[in-house]
Amino acid sequence: MAVRKILTVPDPVLKQVSTPVEAVDDELRALLDDMLETMYDAPGVGLAAIQVGVPVRALVMDVSAEGEGPAPRYFVNPEIVWHSEELSSYQEGCLSVPEQYADVDRPAEVRVSFLDYDGQPQEMHASGLLATCIQHELDHLNGVLFIDHLSRMKRDMIVRKLTKARKAEAAE
Repeated sequence: MAVRKILTVPDPVLKQVSTPVEAVDDELRALLDDMLETMYDAPGVGLAAIQVGVPVRALVMDVSAEGEGPAPRYFVNPEIVWHSEELSSYQEGCLSVPEQYADVDRPAEVRVSFLDYDGQPQEMHASGLLATCIQHELDHLNGVLFIDHLSRMKRDMIVRKLTKARKAEAAE
């Protein structure tokens, strides 16, 4: 297992649509393991493969509460098959949009189908933080960042701030 570099805005790779995974094999499981280690190291609660520069439909997450043991989840080729009409608002952040947070409205509940770590088909119902996290990470697989849900003015302000910080970092 290895910690990988997390891509950040405005890297154009983050806007790519990820391709479906053909098979859950040892190579993919190694990627999932690296992603989980990278996510914990960051630290974060979710990470999509595209965020480490691999454009495949795979994501990991762990929304366990502080003080609980780790509860990693793996989603390969995830697809939302149902969502509630009711919305909930969470203040979201993203490892690819460092130190920026904003309220985003999303369906309060979802049902998602996916392949698990062993390639077995699964379906689960999610609500609360888990539902928000699944939708946030699935957006990544479609080339969408949480800031794309914001007004153009707020999004542009965040991108300018991150671009300026990146240039300052490079100059050091």
